[in-house]
Amino acid sequence: MTKTQTEPGEVAPLTPAVFYVLLALADGERHGYAIMQEVAENTGGQIKMGPGTLYGTIKRLLEARMIEESDQRPDPDLDDERRRYYRLTGLGQRAVKAEALRYAAMAAVARRKRLIGKPVRVAQAGGLL
Repeated sequence: MTKTQTEPGEVAPLTPAVFYVLLALADGERHGYAIMQEVAENTGGQIKMGPGTLYGTIKRLLEARMIEESDQRPDPDLDDERRRYYRLTGLGQRAVKAEALRYAAMAAVARRKRLIGKPVRVAQAGGLL
């Protein structure tokens, strides 16, 4: 029987840097600088991942087979051909989903303890969540 759900316990907890990189790649392929920009945007500028942290994390994620380098490249006239693009693997997708579920569970605990308020509704294309 094939599992369709990711359970938080089936993948070890991730470090924040690993989680941020995997989360940045959840929408699709990105090159290193675009990952740094996405992390800064997703955290409201609170986390600014430097090149050493980013590329060290990318190296570990490649070794762990959570991400892979993309063979496809944009048109060289539109992009720097030296850029490397990365994407999630199936394992990376399961890992980032499991970590997001862990974060959601901890946010629910914090709400019950009245440390934080109700979830904020975020506007997206087409309406509210």
